[in-house]
Amino acid sequence: MTPPPGRSAFRTKSIDDILAMSEGDPGGGPVRPRLRRRLGPVDLMGFGIGIVIGTGIFTLTGIAAKQSAGPAVTVSFLIAGLVAALAAFCYAELASSVPTAGSAYTYAYATLGELAAWIIGWDLLLEFALGGAVVARGWSSYLANLLDLPPSLFTEDAPVNVGAIGIVLLLGLVAAVGVRESSRVTNVLVLVKVAICLFVIVAGLFFVRAANLTPYVPPAEAAESEGGLAQPLVQALFGLSPTAFGITGVLSAAAVVFFAYTGFEAVANLGEETRRPSRDLPLGLLGTLLVCTLLYTGVSFVLTGMVDYRELDEGAPIASAFDTVGLGWASSLISLAAVAGLTSVILVDVVAMTRITFAMGRDGLLPKAAAALSPRTGTPVRTTAIVTVGVAALAGLVPLDVLADLVSIGTLFAFVVVSLAVPILRRTRPELKRSFRVPLSPWLPLLSALACLYLMSNLSVETWLRFLTWLALGLVVYVAYGRRRARLAQP
Repeated sequence: MTPPPGRSAFRTKSIDDILAMSEGDPGGGPVRPRLRRRLGPVDLMGFGIGIVIGTGIFTLTGIAAKQSAGPAVTVSFLIAGLVAALAAFCYAELASSVPTAGSAYTYAYATLGELAAWIIGWDLLLEFALGGAVVARGWSSYLANLLDLPPSLFTEDAPVNVGAIGIVLLLGLVAAVGVRESSRVTNVLVLVKVAICLFVIVAGLFFVRAANLTPYVPPAEAAESEGGLAQPLVQALFGLSPTAFGITGVLSAAAVVFFAYTGFEAVANLGEETRRPSRDLPLGLLGTLLVCTLLYTGVSFVLTGMVDYRELDEGAPIASAFDTVGLGWASSLISLAAVAGLTSVILVDVVAMTRITFAMGRDGLLPKAAAALSPRTGTPVRTTAIVTVGVAALAGLVPLDVLADLVSIGTLFAFVVVSLAVPILRRTRPELKRSFRVPLSPWLPLLSALACLYLMSNLSVETWLRFLTWLALGLVVYVAYGRRRARLAQP
């Protein structure tokens, strides 16, 4: 008999049940599908770096420096990295204690209840699908610039972006073959773009000029107000006057460049495929952020030291900077790194999205076919195919630049849930084995949640409205299907 709606919305999954399912042992019932444990810490860091280093470093640096922070954009990257690190600590404790597919979705199911789990799962599906589609369009444009391909097929001017569709379909095939194969492809691409980032830092240091870094924090000045739904939520709520540069500008830029750190939580989605999750997941999560933060701060420092921040190109700031100092040949290398970087982001987006869908299908909140695994590859091939076609359609047909902030707000929302889940699980399951523990709990998790909420408040009103509309649609799907079909609702 289906429980009343009020009760079913707050039912939680047992941690023991989650762990048993991740081992393929449901406790006497039929054996349920389980992903294969094949990944180590290096593989996890490859996935993490593969998805984090992408559009952020190649585009957002110039925009944030020119419009908001000046040379202090380096500080903005450090602030955004610190907020991401706070969330990463929380992810590390939960992922090492509950190593299963689904990450934030599963943690919410165990702590906040089924409805919260559904909302966060629905949110993550949007984040990864939209992120993959946006990056695929960027990949297509970079490839067109690198190889002089026809704009009518490979740029934002194309009615159907053939390049974006092609790369998504190709990487969907790689993801379907197996997680180990996906890891190998990702690791190769990561080596390419990390090498190029190091090249930018080392070569660019010879062209850094102190005059370009002075003043390091440009004095605050009034900024043009977009007004209406385009203004940040905090500005609309409190009637604040928009400000560029100064300390406020540095903090505003931190909200913008936070997009550059989105996606590292995809590592937690691979918990069920990790050989030694209690050790490897914290190493993968925190190692990813450490490497990416160091590269981001190094590249942003060199970039603003090479060129006056007011002269930065907003579309391709790094390549343009090397053109400015007479190293045009380096632009091709940087474009190659962008293509490699964006390729790995798309691949990890597809893999992460299929793992969330797999977890929700296994729990009955989505059709059980979503959890079907191929006996040959050990991956959800059918789900991967559906996800790939959906992302390819978005990438090929829909210009997604106006929706890019949805990726950030979806990620930050997930971070808030994960941060709150740590102290809740500490209270409800104090005996649970935790190989990694967040220091200073509950204060650090609460600080993480508040920091994420602050960054969310700097996103536009229209982004909030779109996000809430997506969540409302998800609520309809849950009430009409998931609540009654959930495994916990079955006798």
